[in-house]
Amino acid sequence: MRAIWTDENKLRIWLQIELLASEALVDEGVVPAADHSKLEAGAKLWFDDLKGLVERQKELEKTLNHDVIGFTTAVTEKINDPASRWLHFGLTSSDIVDTAFGVQLTQSADLLIRDVEVVREAIAVRAKEHQFTPCIGRSHGIHAEPTTFGLKLALLYDELGRALQRLRQARASVAVGKLSGAVGTSAHLSSAVESRVCERLGLKPTPLATQVIQRDIHAEFMNVLALTGASLERWAVEFRHLQRTEVLEAEEPFTKGQKGSSAMPHKRNPITWERLTGLARVLRGNAVAALENVALWHERDISHSSVERIIFPDSCTLLDYMLGLLLRLMNGLLVYPENMKKNLGLSLGMWNSQTVLLALIRKGLTREQAYELVQRNAMKTWEVKHAGRDDADFLRQLLSDAEVARHFQSGELERLCSPDFHFREVRNRFAAVGLG
Repeated sequence: MRAIWTDENKLRIWLQIELLASEALVDEGVVPAADHSKLEAGAKLWFDDLKGLVERQKELEKTLNHDVIGFTTAVTEKINDPASRWLHFGLTSSDIVDTAFGVQLTQSADLLIRDVEVVREAIAVRAKEHQFTPCIGRSHGIHAEPTTFGLKLALLYDELGRALQRLRQARASVAVGKLSGAVGTSAHLSSAVESRVCERLGLKPTPLATQVIQRDIHAEFMNVLALTGASLERWAVEFRHLQRTEVLEAEEPFTKGQKGSSAMPHKRNPITWERLTGLARVLRGNAVAALENVALWHERDISHSSVERIIFPDSCTLLDYMLGLLLRLMNGLLVYPENMKKNLGLSLGMWNSQTVLLALIRKGLTREQAYELVQRNAMKTWEVKHAGRDDADFLRQLLSDAEVARHFQSGELERLCSPDFHFREVRNRFAAVGLG
């Protein structure tokens, strides 16, 4: 990813655009073929020495205070022939800069798309491994009903599936270029030249532009990166909670030789999950900056330019890094089914409350009557627990309540109050997200 955003890659694309435009103008009868050959020969010297081109451009820019003119001047020096007059013919700086930007964004999107595909493959493996590993589900941080650890991971798999779709759409949106001149009127180059150059670069020409491609396109891309980061953060927070000492149902890998705390040698902290949480904030901040870039003066100003030189390389590189971290975490994630089983027992079987509630409604009670009966026994179960007694158990409490027990045949409540009752649809849920 870093290589995509180097000055060497950027100027390589600039050179490519200049030569493609010149080649198209040869076919239009504007540029003599012999002169185009001289442009190619001069450009090849820089293609073979992109580092040297960057150095010369920067040296010239110190005086010229203009990056594109520094570039064209450096190329003209290499051509060293009157044929250099055809370089940049009919073009404005943004024709080169924005079109190259589109190439860099598509290159970045391709890497990010592949990253997500690879991460989802790893998640799928772990989800299937723990498809029926029971654990407690939590709402408001409080025990709710049983789920499986595999279903948690399947949900992550599904969420990143949406991220993948958004990235593919964002790639299509930013895969655009423009060679339509100083205010987008194509006054000096035909739209055929623009179309031909864009096609050769794997881009589509914008139907209409000013001097620049409209920045809502780029803001969309940045917001997709930020939203993908937000999804990673959502799961980072989940797994940070699961690693808490009081929970410890899953733990990020702790490698040989790693140390968790400068003061406390026993610590194994969720530092990588926390890193993902923090970096997601940077992506969101950069997305806000991209939104600020949408409003430019008239046909163009350059208030967006300085911002984009920071936020796009940073955000693409950050998300690439974050997805790499997630891949490592998924492959090395430590899962503790015994702790999940222990935690499942902490609520004393009261996660069966809705199951019993619905069973009583089926037997003819109103919802209010059934709710009162179930809640009454749940509260008594807690009272027994808080009194320090070892016999606190929701099922036992229900069976001891004659007003409840009279509605059930022998063994019926026991069958209802089983974790298996909650897992009947797990295979179907997996199939629904493509993990069948």
